[in-house]
Amino acid sequence: MRIASLLPAATEIVAALGLERSLVAVTFECDEPAGIRERVPVVVDTALPAGLDPAAIDSFVRDRVARALPMYALDRAGLRAADPDLVLTQDLCRVCALPGATVTDALDVLGLRSEVCSVDPHSLDDVLTIIGEIGRRAGAGERATALVAGLQTRLADVAGRVAGRPRPRVLVLEWTDPPYLAGHWVPELVRRAGGTPVAGIEGGRSLATDWARLAEERYDVAVLSPCGYGLDDAVAQAETIRDHVRAPLVAIDSAAYVVRAGPRLVDGVEALAWALHPDVVPAPPPGRIRHLG
Repeated sequence: MRIASLLPAATEIVAALGLERSLVAVTFECDEPAGIRERVPVVVDTALPAGLDPAAIDSFVRDRVARALPMYALDRAGLRAADPDLVLTQDLCRVCALPGATVTDALDVLGLRSEVCSVDPHSLDDVLTIIGEIGRRAGAGERATALVAGLQTRLADVAGRVAGRPRPRVLVLEWTDPPYLAGHWVPELVRRAGGTPVAGIEGGRSLATDWARLAEERYDVAVLSPCGYGLDDAVAQAETIRDHVRAPLVAIDSAAYVVRAGPRLVDGVEALAWALHPDVVPAPPPGRIRHLG
């Protein structure tokens, strides 16, 4: 089986299923497992210039979307050379990854008859279902079943630890300039971690807001989870919003544990549960989440 993963979360899932050697194409964002871009051809790049701050990124993306310009470039020659049997892509967010329709059109033009698996998760349960689906299509159904069972066991352990405890109200921001309220599965992560999500819509899209509106919200903890950024960048960006936040502030590695719809979302639940209930939940490994006071 030759697999082209055009979505970082799918690359992570393929590797978790023990199929890393089946990968024949990945994207510029794929970083799990470590070093995958050095071992496998990269066939998707970004139109986003390097070095922009959050406000400039937001402006650039809004302009591209308004003009119906793509956010990603597909190396069609590279994809043709990869000659995949299975292509993994997405339809959830045209800003986050190459849209599935673009991939399908490209395969038709290239004359490739690859099977396409396009994912569109809105919840953590959806993500677990997708792991099973990718495993089935890649011929690793039993491994996928075992992987999902292990993840569900860990989620049940967290649920047991936080059951019956007071649930702090948690505001999660996935962007700082302008502030965005996290949607999709992120409020669910907070809920599973023993918190009550504030303002974001569980299963819905992320929403732009402003600091004046957020000043009217009541919350006990604020979590900064800037989309696509690791922990060090989240900590740095947290310093820019301290004057706007009226509660203890937590920064988390969003790229690995919050916004990427793969197995490590469960690590994200565990990290958030520790941040909210440190007396009953074990501390996660360093580098995942940090209390900033």
